[in-house]
This record gives sequence, C-alpha cells and structure tokens, in this order.
Amino acid sequence: MPDTGYLIAATALCSVITWSLRALPFAVLAPLRASGTVEYLGRHMPVGVMLILAVYTLRDIAPAQLLVTGPALAVTLALHLWRRNAVLSVLTGTALHVALTTILAHT
Repeated sequence: MPDTGYLIAATALCSVITWSLRALPFAVLAPLRASGTVEYLGRHMPVGVMLILAVYTLRDIAPAQLLVTGPALAVTLALHLWRRNAVLSVLTGTALHVALTTILAHT
C-alpha cells in the first residue's frame, strides 16, 4: 500500500485538477460576455439552429406525413415570427405534432 504522503499528494492533485477543469469555462467565458460577436451569435443562432433542424427533419418526409408535419411546422414558424421565443415555438410545434400524430394514428 502506498504511504500516506503519496495518497495525500495524489488526492490534492486530483482535487486541484478537478476544481480547475470546473472553473476554466467560467474564467474563459467571463471576457466573452462583453463581446459583440457573442451577442450577435446569441441573438441569431436560435433561428439558424431551428432552420437547420427543420431542413433536416423535412429532407426524407413522405407525402402522407405532410398532414402532420406541415401544420406543426407552420404553427412553429408563425409562433416564432410572432413571439420571437424559440422555447415557446418549439414546444408548441412539438406538442401539435404529437397531438396530430396521435389523432391521425387512431382514425
């Protein structure tokens, strides 16, 4: 078994490394909060990400699925353009898609 000094040193080293790795993102991001580029990305990225997800979703869609996906996508887009709230529009569109899928699957 290793001696006590070795165990204390290993534990201390692991603690310092763990603390540093957890603190590093906060230290790196602090100066970026005042950056104009980060502000621009924060304002425009949600729309870009939603567009990429929509294109990815619609790339292999079958015509029969348009009865479900089309209205859900239209509501999501309209709600986002109206309220400018990505969380609200995505959750509402997802809920509508699930509801339409459930209704049409049981008819």
